[in-house]
Amino acid sequence: MTVREILRMGDPRLLRVAEPVTEFDTPAMRELIADMFDTMHAASGAGLAAPQIGVNLQLVIFGFRQNARYPDAPQVPETVLINPVLTPLANEMEEGFEGCLSVPGLRGSVPRFTSLRYEGVDQFNQPIRRDVDGFHARVVQHEVDHLLGVLYPMRITDFSKFGYTEVMFPDLDPNDDD
Repeated sequence: MTVREILRMGDPRLLRVAEPVTEFDTPAMRELIADMFDTMHAASGAGLAAPQIGVNLQLVIFGFRQNARYPDAPQVPETVLINPVLTPLANEMEEGFEGCLSVPGLRGSVPRFTSLRYEGVDQFNQPIRRDVDGFHARVVQHEVDHLLGVLYPMRITDFSKFGYTEVMFPDLDPNDDD
């Protein structure tokens, strides 16, 4: 399909609250999802939200077997999640470094719930309900934030843990923007 342009922090479209998806398994939806996976894979991303490519819909994709940007992260199943609802399963939060394809070249430590349930539907309007923890939970929270107009720097509580990837993580491949 097509690798689409990823909007960057500062673009006001990234700050909108996304609209619910109401039509499923249409040619346009299939093309959008294929383009999102092509775009995510081309950028070595762990996930991508439709607003990041300028589409104001409650649609996120995520997942990978191995990711050069997060070499120590466990595998996350490739998922299409539409109209998601997140429910924390515990009050425990954990700080962890995140990057974002819309905030290239930077990483920051962000507090996230350690475990949660995500619910929604897939591209065929079939229900999805998963209880997840660790990195999988972090990825889902990060992507769903995009649907709320929230970029990860807005969640940083300690800006001494925010900076350029190449400075903070010199062993990561400099060609992996985030």
